[in-house]
Amino acid sequence: MSSGSSDLFAPDVPDGFRYQSNFIGIDEEALLAEEIHRLRFSTFEMRGVVARRRVAFFGKSYDATIVASPTVPAFLMPLRGAVAAWAGVEAQAFEMALVNEYASGAPIGWHRDAPQYELVAGVSLLSSCRMKFRPYVSPGARLKHDGHRRVATHEITLEPRSVYLMTGPARQEYEHHIPAVGALRYSITFRTLRS
Repeated sequence: MSSGSSDLFAPDVPDGFRYQSNFIGIDEEALLAEEIHRLRFSTFEMRGVVARRRVAFFGKSYDATIVASPTVPAFLMPLRGAVAAWAGVEAQAFEMALVNEYASGAPIGWHRDAPQYELVAGVSLLSSCRMKFRPYVSPGARLKHDGHRRVATHEITLEPRSVYLMTGPARQEYEHHIPAVGALRYSITFRTLRS
């Protein structure tokens, strides 16, 4: 749904953002969480700052020339296929998978996903979070900014077992952020490569 929807109860999200609650069932969520709990997570550094979330990359990572990522594990394949069907792409198009572990109190700062990726889809597990959006301003333009603090213009609650897809303006013209979560949360993000 887009922010221009006539549905008064539609989430307030940028154009190009699609969301569905209850995408997977409780039993599937439990099985995924059990498998994810066994993963070897790493710390993640963004713009010189070590993030409070931990990550596990699979497939085509941010910089495959530096670190070779393992292939997407078998336990993620059915979910990848379901998300791909929902997004209207072939499962193999999602060449990258990222599992994030957000401990209680962990946020993710304002960012736009790496430019080599096109479509971004995510599934939330275990607990909800808020996802906020604001128009993207390039680093060069930020230096010329008039000093006013930029604020979120859109927001949605991502419920456990839900899925979202970012395309078009939501993907290219906005950056997003997740404030500190209140309880353990896993997210599984699938990305296609830009052609």
